[in-house]
Amino acid sequence: MKNRLLAVVAVFAVSISCSQAADKTFVDVTRPDVAAFIDEMVTEHAFSREALAEVLGKAELKPSIIEKISTPAEKKLTWAEYRKIFVTNERIAAGTSFWLENRDMLERIEKESGVSIEMIVGIIGVETYYGRITGKDRVIDALATLAFDYPPRAQFFRKELVQFLILAREEELDATVPVGSYAGAMGRPQFMPSSFRAYAVDATGDGKRDIWNNWADVAGSVANYFVKHGWRSGEEVVSQATLSSRWNKPLPQPRNTLKAASTVESLSKQGVVFATDLCADSKGELLTYEGVGGTEHWVGFHNFFVITRYNRSAMYALAAHQLGQEIAQEVAADAG
Repeated sequence: MKNRLLAVVAVFAVSISCSQAADKTFVDVTRPDVAAFIDEMVTEHAFSREALAEVLGKAELKPSIIEKISTPAEKKLTWAEYRKIFVTNERIAAGTSFWLENRDMLERIEKESGVSIEMIVGIIGVETYYGRITGKDRVIDALATLAFDYPPRAQFFRKELVQFLILAREEELDATVPVGSYAGAMGRPQFMPSSFRAYAVDATGDGKRDIWNNWADVAGSVANYFVKHGWRSGEEVVSQATLSSRWNKPLPQPRNTLKAASTVESLSKQGVVFATDLCADSKGELLTYEGVGGTEHWVGFHNFFVITRYNRSAMYALAAHQLGQEIAQEVAADAG
């Protein structure tokens, strides 16, 4: 009787497993667009057709990924709501602990790169909560889904899929193993594959660029990203502002500003009041958000817009900056 019961349980378990597998949709490597992609990889990047078809055939096409990328938080939230997610007492405490635990390494990276520790720590805190939240989707699933089943940005993600496959070959990784965000961003700094190949660094000299487990490589890679995009050491990022009676234009509205089209001098002449040590001809742009206490005005300078190169969101840039500043204050208080 016991053996019969075990047999029934085994059959039931197999049937559930088959049912679950049947619910999943994997990449069909005979699909014309997928077949063309494989042809391109073979011709232009010398991949093995059979090996690549095997890898892509293991990639799952996930509707949940398309749903997530279609509704990013920046398009739904006010600044007050967005800030509340990232600049919290818990995240500030975690960032403070991270800084204190890695002080020597972070000071070395800051000295070598010119990128402030608070900026590095702010980015890692917003991106992955200091490694706590790095994503649950396999990178191959995310990129294949978006490259082949998401027409609005298929071209972009097809390029990232190319970069990921080359990266896996270069770094000797099994392409079916790395896990990241629903958009294919990887590791503790959440680098897209193209960013990994262009900006990730080996900050420990061990011959590897490990953005999943090595905090020195993570911090060094974030700093290198900022350096390569024009970060200016020691310069201000942003200054809170008000509008004086000289302001005679319509009241500015919140928008995702990603470029400075004005200067410190021109903004001041228009009636924007703010403090800065930057020269009159330095680039700056008025930013407006709906904060907890009502409308907030800020002036973003060159370094602010360098941050938006990491994530194309002005609210992201302000949140990363403010988180880093809050953590820096806590670290200073601890030292005092």
